[in-house]
Amino acid sequence: MVQKTRSKLFKGQDQGPNKRTMQRLLVTLGLVAICLRSSLYAEDPIRYDPVSQQVIEHRLQKYAGNDKQREDTLRQMFSQAGCDDQHLSQQLVKGSKLPNLICVLPGSTNRVVIVGAHFDHVPAGDGVVDNWAGAALLPSIYEALKSEPRRHTYIFIGFTDEERGEVGSHYYARTMTAEQVSATDAMVNMDTLGLAPTEIWSSHSDNKLIAALGLVASLMKLPVSAVDVDQIGSSDSVQFSERKIPSITIHSLTQEAWDARIIHTSKDRISAIHLDDYYRTYRLVSAYAAYLDRFSIATGEKGALGPDRSEAR
Repeated sequence: MVQKTRSKLFKGQDQGPNKRTMQRLLVTLGLVAICLRSSLYAEDPIRYDPVSQQVIEHRLQKYAGNDKQREDTLRQMFSQAGCDDQHLSQQLVKGSKLPNLICVLPGSTNRVVIVGAHFDHVPAGDGVVDNWAGAALLPSIYEALKSEPRRHTYIFIGFTDEERGEVGSHYYARTMTAEQVSATDAMVNMDTLGLAPTEIWSSHSDNKLIAALGLVASLMKLPVSAVDVDQIGSSDSVQFSERKIPSITIHSLTQEAWDARIIHTSKDRISAIHLDDYYRTYRLVSAYAAYLDRFSIATGEKGALGPDRSEAR
């Protein structure tokens, strides 16, 4: 997460902006639920095959090294997850010494869902929370989705140099053609995970994507809340939002974690991760990514939502 300043996460009385954010989220969920109940796919379950918590924790432990070593490790993890050389590539990034790392899971249509997280980190600490925790989930989400045929093509991207001003995501988004932008139904960004249960940066996220995540969380009986962190900095989803691609940022930063000064300090270590919360976030995002396969398929319109009842593990 690109940090602008160290200040209060919430301003006003009694974390007022957080309360207003949650109210906005609940209103959004209520409005969109009407559309969900009339879906053509109401009986179709969410199909995905998550890896075990042991695998998730093992991959999280591979954070060691500089950013080049992290990029190499992420490539190895994608390969181990089944993303072969034909579908695993590098994108050289202007202004960066390291590339974006890209794994493609082909679908049966030209529609696209992007799932991204940056793998770079600041010198202070080990950069596990920010953001190896996000990057390390990319191969595992790929693995959860690959067992079922997908309509969408999923593009998993490990972004370089987010901490230097979102260099990798900016380059990727700016080099997308108009046709590629039009074909992209969603961009899911993961940044700063494992400090708490799953959270949404709602002010930086598309309302329909927020509603879809809330629905999946409800079906799975997993926690999700909205915590805006506009006072702190920015993240990679901004580059896609600026190109009018529906985007969502998933994180775990709370006022408590912010006050503990974990991000961008020597305290950013694996010991800061709440492993059960981290695994629940993985399960939720994997099911969510599978659910997004229903975007635009029924209606042909970007942002159209699928069913309201699913079976999710």
